[in-house]
Amino acid sequence: MNQPLDVLIHRVDPDVPLPAYAHPGDAGADLRTTEACALAPGERVVLPTGVSVALPEGYAAFVHPRSGLAVRCGVALVNAPGTVDAGYRGEIKVIVVNLDPRETVRFERFDRIAQLVVQQVEKVRFREVAQLPDSARAEGGFGSTGGHASVGDAAEGAAGQKGGNRYASVVSDREGQ
Repeated sequence: MNQPLDVLIHRVDPDVPLPAYAHPGDAGADLRTTEACALAPGERVVLPTGVSVALPEGYAAFVHPRSGLAVRCGVALVNAPGTVDAGYRGEIKVIVVNLDPRETVRFERFDRIAQLVVQQVEKVRFREVAQLPDSARAEGGFGSTGGHASVGDAAEGAAGQKGGNRYASVVSDREGQ
């Protein structure tokens, strides 16, 4: 069993509870907001967590959504997961959006709003090549493995043509087509 990693933490808000794991074996420690807020349908806001951290070199923290908020309230994180780099020393803040089409979501001071997952990350050196080696997946991208009734044959386009994709254009969505 790995020993816990020591991460230095500073309470920007002296009253905020420190991030904590809800259950043994949890990967994410709960982050709380220090501000009450009402978020109307479609609105987004940056919520402070009242804490800042000093991660060891070679580590990063990732701010993930809480599944309970997603399923019960339609709350998502705009840039999930958010990345906290080892060199960042400012307050961790969370960009929250209310995706529910009808209900306002209310947050009270110290409500749990996200999870913080700390992971070891590799520093890489990018090496340019003329061509990448083959793989089983090759260039198969979004939806290429199927697995959903609406996907069907991923190799066929919207009009039954080979190639292309069946993703709606943002332009056509805006034009109501």
